[in-house]
Amino acid sequence: MVPDKEELERILSVQRKAFLLEDDVSVAVRRSRVSRMALGLLENFDSIANAQSVDYGNRPPFLTKAFEAVSWAEDIQKTLDSLEEWMAPTEIEGGYIQQKPKGVVGILGAWNFPITLAFEPAMAALAAGNRVMVNFSEFHPKTGEILAKIFADRFPEDEVAVIHGDLETAQSFSELHFDHLFFTGSPKVGSVVSQAAARNLVPVTLELGGKNPVVVARDADLEMAARRIASTRALNGGQICLCPDYVFVPRESTEEFVDKITAQFASFFPDYLENPNVVPIINERNFDRVTGLIDDAVAKGARKITVTSEQEAARLPDRKTRRIPPVILLDVPETAKISDEEIFGPALVIHVYDTLDEVIEYVNTRPSPLAAYWYGEDSADFKRFLEMTTSGGVTRNDGLVHALLPGAPFGGIGRSGQGAYHGKAGFDTFTHRRAVANVTRPKGIAEDFVNGTLASAEFQLAIDGAISTSIERFREYAS
Repeated sequence: MVPDKEELERILSVQRKAFLLEDDVSVAVRRSRVSRMALGLLENFDSIANAQSVDYGNRPPFLTKAFEAVSWAEDIQKTLDSLEEWMAPTEIEGGYIQQKPKGVVGILGAWNFPITLAFEPAMAALAAGNRVMVNFSEFHPKTGEILAKIFADRFPEDEVAVIHGDLETAQSFSELHFDHLFFTGSPKVGSVVSQAAARNLVPVTLELGGKNPVVVARDADLEMAARRIASTRALNGGQICLCPDYVFVPRESTEEFVDKITAQFASFFPDYLENPNVVPIINERNFDRVTGLIDDAVAKGARKITVTSEQEAARLPDRKTRRIPPVILLDVPETAKISDEEIFGPALVIHVYDTLDEVIEYVNTRPSPLAAYWYGEDSADFKRFLEMTTSGGVTRNDGLVHALLPGAPFGGIGRSGQGAYHGKAGFDTFTHRRAVANVTRPKGIAEDFVNGTLASAEFQLAIDGAISTSIERFREYAS
């Protein structure tokens, strides 16, 4: 049965009551909860991966295992190893900072990597001592059914609840009075979720997407760059928030680079319609959206290179199987929709550049992306690119890697997100840092102000002297 708003409110109430009745959540309890969630996934991953393949219409189980099991395991293990240290109060002069759980955390995962993007933040929330409600993507009914049963068997409802419903369920979920709400998805939906949470003053972490740029430097290995850019764009059918959306190539190298990246796509997919390694577009709505972006760009003057065999050219894109072959677009005008909208499919835009200044200006006049990629040496140009642009993260000479570094914070900025998780950043996201002052002086800080005994000339001189000292110190830094 699909849970309605009343049922969601009931589960939230059960979890909040249990949280408030619980004493300080020990490191042993936290480790147990996190480990039980991890084991619930890993011990059942064959059936989860097979269900994912059915829900996607085809998704190689090895891909699901690599990006939905292996990808988060080391990060969570390091979290468990460090947990006691992170939980400890931080001593400061006159007191300490308490690391306190927030309460009940809501997790709204995304459909493209539904296991990782729902349960990695959920495990971080459990590590921070919270109770968790997970809303699993409605796009994956078979996987959601399996997961709901797995976690119902392993957790009491007042610790962890996995909700699997429909779009209306997700909307109702975002309106609950959580102590923290974590959302992964598109900027458009993220804005709606953020507004719903704001009405309840619920703090929100948003992991969104963006149009991720790639710069191929003049000292880059073109063969390697073409191979790695093509493979990153093609992974999961291009349905990754970290995929490259557009590539800047030096004008003098453009023809060579286009030849190389076309050859790379062709080598990955000599056939496409029956290829077991192809992940189709998730549904018809997104199939129409991606093909519409490509068609709109071509109608407005872009040149299209479709990488497919002559035998399959007339049959692709194929709406029935939702398969779109790799597409390279050149000379894309700014008026094309694809210049502004995240592609989330197997298409790649290529721009030419003469100077790095052109690249920096182009990137900076658009919303900050979730990722930026640079192919080339650790040069002065690369350092300038780092200094002059902003993105959620950066990887040089590969794709995705900055998001997979154990312990490194992962998140966007501006339109690509707010807040971060992974490692200590995940623990901090779901933790309230509460200042505690230990007062030992004989009088309270306000007493003399209230009774007027500090209105003496001596006290006034002391205050003026403190202000003068501060002025001098600030002037040293201002000069």
